Amino acid sequence: MIVMREVIGEELRRRRQDQGRTLREVSGAAAVSLGYLSEVERGHKEASSELLAAICDALDISLSELLSSVSTQMAYKELQHTAPTTRLPDMVLAGGIPARRGLS
Repeated sequence: MIVMREVIGEELRRRRQDQGRTLREVSGAAAVSLGYLSEVERGHKEASSELLAAICDALDISLSELLSSVSTQMAYKELQHTAPTTRLPDMVLAGGIPARRGLS
């Protein structure tokens, strides 16, 4: 199952690291405890919309930008998760007719 809080956390961490900033810097700027921000980034806590907005402000990104990126990632992960496999059992011929082993 794809958990949205994990995708949000991954995106927040990626954005922070892309900026070369530490958890301490962002937590201070967002007025969020360092431990809580760490839990959000690891996908262990679900942040409220107010908290997400504060973190986004600290990262100088809009909340809508974060959510748009998360939405795209969620859609991609859902496609990967639900895509049918194309492998066929080795006993099935290309025409879809079961092969009888040992017969030529």
